[in-house]
Amino acid sequence: MSANPAAPVVVAYCRAGFEPEAAADLTRLLEEAGRAGRVEATTGDGYVTASLDAFDLRRWSRAFERCPPVFVRGSFVGTGPHAIASTAEGGPPDRVTPIVDAIAALPRRAAAGVWVEFPDTNEGKALSTLARALAPRVDAALRDRGLADGNRLTRQHVFLRDRNTAYVGTSDATTGAPWPMGIPRLRMPHGAPSRSTAKLAEAFLVFLGTHEADLLRPGMRAVDLGAAPGGWTWQLAYRGLKVFAIDNGALKGDVAIDPRVTHVRADGLTWRPRTPVDWLVCDIVLQPIRIAELVAGWIADGLAHRAIFNLKLPMKKRYEEIARCRQLIDERLLQARVRHRLSLRQLYHDREEVTGFIERVAWRSSNSRTRQD
Repeated sequence: MSANPAAPVVVAYCRAGFEPEAAADLTRLLEEAGRAGRVEATTGDGYVTASLDAFDLRRWSRAFERCPPVFVRGSFVGTGPHAIASTAEGGPPDRVTPIVDAIAALPRRAAAGVWVEFPDTNEGKALSTLARALAPRVDAALRDRGLADGNRLTRQHVFLRDRNTAYVGTSDATTGAPWPMGIPRLRMPHGAPSRSTAKLAEAFLVFLGTHEADLLRPGMRAVDLGAAPGGWTWQLAYRGLKVFAIDNGALKGDVAIDPRVTHVRADGLTWRPRTPVDWLVCDIVLQPIRIAELVAGWIADGLAHRAIFNLKLPMKKRYEEIARCRQLIDERLLQARVRHRLSLRQLYHDREEVTGFIERVAWRSSNSRTRQD
């Protein structure tokens, strides 16, 4: 527990079991922001914290932009942990008042609304009922005390460490997540042949955001390497793309007879299209460095404009392996003189893997006219 609950603290969510990697993310962010801090992580907690001597919002936001985290699902800056279960004599515990008092003491507190969150673990999920009950009550109390002004640029957070202690703080669009606990609520679509379809659906949400409709237009051409049984192909065809599904295995369900899908029985590691495509997706189970090399080659050679791919992580040195893959992709595209944007994130629907997104970026000349790579 922090020695001073009023000192600045960063709370970052992650997948349980990946706390060391999330801690490495926070350490890099602190270094980039030029701030000293003590990062604490316990394997299995589903979150990590960093206690700071001082906090500078501008530097912190800039650090996120320069070296976005891979394993941190979402984060906020605030204070804690605070004791939140004060009990009046003969009455039930009052958690709302201590929470609102802690928020009132924050230097940056006005926000559009409040999220009451908890660790994404089996133990943390036992707090879900309490979180749902607290959220509207805390929100109403904040409004009654004039502590919420509808500022849509910030989000208020209450993170329940357990039933009796919580962190409070705020995030913005740069440092926070667009969903509580960084978890998008996606349903398994009817007709999709495998649950892996949710990985690509989440990747579109995270990497494309509000540009999804523009970047995934009906009639675009896509390639799905290692397509069987067809979960990722389904997501592309559902959006109206024409898909080459490359796999020696069989496709299952409706996607096998979809007129927008061409099933090519071939090795996804060696097959290449006759003409370039708009999208490449790849979910082949192979060493991550080989997938990084494969996808980088497609983008460098101009065979695809954008790519989403999964890197299956090793049991050890996972952070180092992701850094190695990033370096390989950047160097391969630099060598090919391809300007690009690369993002790597462990998504909620990922397990022992990280999802990547690469996009070729157009060059701009001095007169601001755009030319393609």
